[in-house]
Amino acid sequence: MEKFNNLFICDNPLVKVLITELRDINTQSVKFRRLIREISRYIVYESLRDVELTSIEVKTPLDLAKGYKFSNKFILAPILRAGLSMIDGAIDTLTDSQIRHIGLYRNEETLEPVEYYVKLPDNIPDNTIVIIMDPMLATGGSAISAIKTFKKRNAKNIKYLSVIASIQGVKNVLENYPDIKIFTGALDNELNRNGYIVPGLGDAGDRCFGT
Repeated sequence: MEKFNNLFICDNPLVKVLITELRDINTQSVKFRRLIREISRYIVYESLRDVELTSIEVKTPLDLAKGYKFSNKFILAPILRAGLSMIDGAIDTLTDSQIRHIGLYRNEETLEPVEYYVKLPDNIPDNTIVIIMDPMLATGGSAISAIKTFKKRNAKNIKYLSVIASIQGVKNVLENYPDIKIFTGALDNELNRNGYIVPGLGDAGDRCFGT
């Protein structure tokens, strides 16, 4: 399998088991949403390994203790609609984050993303880490569009999180934005002619929201 410098696969045994349950055609919407929430929590955890910390002191009941806080602020940016399924797990992990939504849908004929909702500040502060989330990184079109949207607003540090990614999608994103770090739970080999990941898990939005 092809290797990518800025691709990080969360290979924790628990994540592997959870993704197996998620793929199962018999998994219903209620359980599907719970699984994505749990998996998202672990993938966010993995994405924080390289963030900078600032040393602080806190007072315990007995004495002063040395500790840490994040040096950066965080923006969690789910891509509507499927990305909403990841936000609860992400906010469980990064409780003080700002949440921003990006609305994209895929033209079923061209497979190109169409932007229908974006509400972001004109300038993203340098100390902000943007975490874009979408369960499926398939062709990479939506990911590239979302990254471009934040780049236009001067975002300097962007991470892209998915539950399952395709090799083609990862390649497309990193060819356009080699500075982006991609974190995912599994990497699949193929896309079918409709742009769905194979074996994948189907349409994440439909399965999550029962539509």
